[in-house]
Amino acid sequence: MPEMTLSSDDLPVPHALARIPQGSEIRGNLAAGGKGVAQPVAGGYRQIAEHLGPLLAARGLLLVGLDVIGPCLTEINVTSPTGFQEIMKQTGFDVEGMFVDALEAALAAPRAAA
Repeated sequence: MPEMTLSSDDLPVPHALARIPQGSEIRGNLAAGGKGVAQPVAGGYRQIAEHLGPLLAARGLLLVGLDVIGPCLTEINVTSPTGFQEIMKQTGFDVEGMFVDALEAALAAPRAAA
């Protein structure tokens, strides 16, 4: 199950982290011993991320993880998206830097009166 991360101007991080079950375990989550494999975000996964990015950003969510199984969005993680370290190690893409850039831009942007 890939998890995609959205950050910086509603754009998806260009890599997702697929979680692959190991041995006889059926769960792929990392805490259960699954292996995280970074892969490019493309096709339907990218469409899901690009559609949701502006909607989530409008709600003030700068960093979320999207869990997808097949063509279906199964979960939106707003409190603990994961995979930064694994994606960086495997692809060299600086997810942390992308998030910090988005955070700095949000802090610098003028705020609407409440």
